[in-house]
Amino acid sequence: MSPDAAGELDSRIDTIEEAYEFMLAYASQGLPTDKDNDTGRQAREYLGRLDAALSGLGALFTAHVTTLGLQPAAPYGNYVAVIDRDARDAQAAVQLVLAQPAIGSQMVDNLNASIHLRALLTDLFLIDEILKARR
Repeated sequence: MSPDAAGELDSRIDTIEEAYEFMLAYASQGLPTDKDNDTGRQAREYLGRLDAALSGLGALFTAHVTTLGLQPAAPYGNYVAVIDRDARDAQAAVQLVLAQPAIGSQMVDNLNASIHLRALLTDLFLIDEILKARR
């Protein structure tokens, strides 16, 4: 994986974490809708960036692990499969929320509490720490 691709991976992880942090703040505001307010428009933008960051995340990790030549390869491959599944599951939830005509704070709070999104975050915390240690 080129340095640019490694940078893309770091950028996607940052985007995912930033979106989650913004959504925590949005959920606490008690807004009934994202319409007619700047914070609501930002919520939709963050969710859109989150959706994009989740696309192909497993393949990006696979390429990175392969390029690093980490051994034994099987545990990394198995864990990247978990990341891929959790990213796809979280993305399905994000896309469902984005498809709604109005996104209120309660809906975002429920998304934040989703086991799919939380599992992905902890997946990323673990693999990021491991990969930093291996660089």
